[in-house]
Amino acid sequence: MKQKELVFLKLGGSLITDKGTPFTARTKTLHRISTEIAQALREDSSLQLLIGHGSGSFGHVSADQHKTHTGGMDDDYWQGFSKVWLAARELNQIVIESLSSSGLQVIAFPPSAGVISNNRQVDRWDIHPIQMALSRKLIPIVQGDVVFDRQMGGTILSTEQIFFFLSSQMSPSRILLAGIEEGVYLHSDHPEAIIPHITPSNIEKVLPFLSDLKTIDVTGGMYSKVEVMLSLVKQNPALQVQIFSGEKNGEICKALKSEPSGTRISA
Repeated sequence: MKQKELVFLKLGGSLITDKGTPFTARTKTLHRISTEIAQALREDSSLQLLIGHGSGSFGHVSADQHKTHTGGMDDDYWQGFSKVWLAARELNQIVIESLSSSGLQVIAFPPSAGVISNNRQVDRWDIHPIQMALSRKLIPIVQGDVVFDRQMGGTILSTEQIFFFLSSQMSPSRILLAGIEEGVYLHSDHPEAIIPHITPSNIEKVLPFLSDLKTIDVTGGMYSKVEVMLSLVKQNPALQVQIFSGEKNGEICKALKSEPSGTRISA
């Protein structure tokens, strides 16, 4: 029998929402993605999956308005904190329902309900329920979310930061980051030119090419994504990370079946 393989899959906010239109989910895209995930799991029974998703035009718009990611302690801050939580929660429900409608047995673990951070780094999180869910053949769902922070009062953690912590506890073999970009571009004006492979040895040459943000993203966009994932592969040299586009039909299914496209990040 083939050994179980744990894979983390992120559905980027740019992929599952219209980031140019506040509070707008791309429901047809979500349905297609859900179908592809279900197909991949049917074809490979050894695959264990943890799914994370971004907040896109739901959480990022509210967070930028209320400056939730910068921290705060007064009543106005906590009112904004609650509104950002509600926006992220709304999208999470849409994602959960889409995945479930494709026959996937999912269960949500929102970081706001369990994570305590310290200066935007996860400090406490009991992940035993997540591990037990996996052992019961359920698919845990996490997300970029507001969290309580020891130093800042509150803040926002990206899905990549959530994956960073979970990876240190659970050791996935692969992390797949699906967005609308084909990978990491050499130049934002020439998206056909993809950097195929990023490693600690070439990162200094790559950083100047990371494209500027064109939409609101309070958690740092592509630069932060590459930075966090590179830190992860340094810690775990066996880990493989792939940044790719989930826009085309079948690409997420291919990635789950170890047929990746886009930009690979490894040690």
